[in-house]
Amino acid sequence: MRGSLMNRRGVQRFRQALISTVGSVKIKLVLGFCIGVTLITLAGRASEFMGWTSHSASLERFSDSRKGYAIVMNTWKRYDLLKQSISHYSRCPRLDSIHIVWSEPSPPSDSLRKFLYHIIELNTRDGRQVKLKFDINKEDSLNNRFKEIPDLETDAVFSIDDDVIFPCSSVEFAFDVWQSASDTMVGFVPRMHWVDPTNGHMDHYIYGGWWSVWWTGTYSMVLSKAAFFHKKYLKLYTNEMPASIKDFITKNRNCEDIAMSFLVANVTGAPPIWVKGKIFEIGSTGISSVGGHTEKRTHCVDRFAAEFGRMPLVPTSVKAVDSRNIWFW
Repeated sequence: MRGSLMNRRGVQRFRQALISTVGSVKIKLVLGFCIGVTLITLAGRASEFMGWTSHSASLERFSDSRKGYAIVMNTWKRYDLLKQSISHYSRCPRLDSIHIVWSEPSPPSDSLRKFLYHIIELNTRDGRQVKLKFDINKEDSLNNRFKEIPDLETDAVFSIDDDVIFPCSSVEFAFDVWQSASDTMVGFVPRMHWVDPTNGHMDHYIYGGWWSVWWTGTYSMVLSKAAFFHKKYLKLYTNEMPASIKDFITKNRNCEDIAMSFLVANVTGAPPIWVKGKIFEIGSTGISSVGGHTEKRTHCVDRFAAEFGRMPLVPTSVKAVDSRNIWFW
C-alpha cells in the first residue's frame, strides 16, 4: 500500500516536471519567434533608420550643378587606367564635370576622346549631364594639376590621380564633409610632419608617411591624389604660389601635393579633414615606392616652410567616418 502511494506520487511529480519543462520550452519558442520577427522587421527597415538614400534622392536634393563637384584628374600615358577611372567616376551621382590634366607632348588621340565621350554617355542616361574636357598643357609639370580652370562651374574640386579608385558612396560622403567645411581640404590619404628632434632647431621638419599616421593617430596633410578643395585654391596656386616652389616642383617632379597643403593651411590656419574610405590602387607603382622617397619629401617640407616663412600645417586627430555603413565607429 505504501509502495503504491509512493509510486503514484512519483508519477505526479514527473508529470508536473514534464508540464513545467514543456511550458518553459513553449515560452522560449514564442520568445524566439518574436525576436526573429522583430529582427526581420528591423532589417527590412534598416535603410530608413540608418539614413540610406537612393541615387535618385541624392539627385533631387542636389539638382543645382553649382552644388555638385568637378573632378580634376591627373594622367600620364596610362590610357587603360584613365579609361577605367573615367568609366567609374562618371557614375557618381553629383559629379558635374571631368577635367583631364593633359601634359603629354602629343594631344589626346581621336580614338581616346571618342571612347571616353561614349563611356560618359552610357553612364549618364539617368538624365545627368557630365561634361568632359581635356585641359591641354604645353609644359610637362606637376604644377599643371593645380592650374586655374576659368570655365569651372562648381565650387568643389575633387583632385584625383588616374590610378586611384574610391567607391562613389565614399566620394559622395567626402563631398558632404567638404560642404560642411568648404575652406579646408578634405581627403582620403593623410600624411604627417613633425619637428626634427635630432636637429636642435624648431625650423627643421620630418615628413611622415602612412605608418606615421597609423602609429600616432595624427596627421597634418591630406594628399591631392584624392582630395576635395575649393576652386579658389587653383587660382591662388596659379597666381600666388612662389615661383621658386613651382620651379622646384617642375625640376624634381615631386611635392606638388605638399605645396597645395601648405597653401590651404596658410590661408585657413586650420587642419585638413581625413575621411575614411576604401582605396583601390589600380596602377603598378608610383614615386612613393622609389628609394629615398621619404627623404625627398622631408626636404620639400623643410624648403616650403622656409619659403612661407613659417610652418602653416596644423596637426589634428579628427577623422570623418560614415556611420551609416558600419555598426561600430
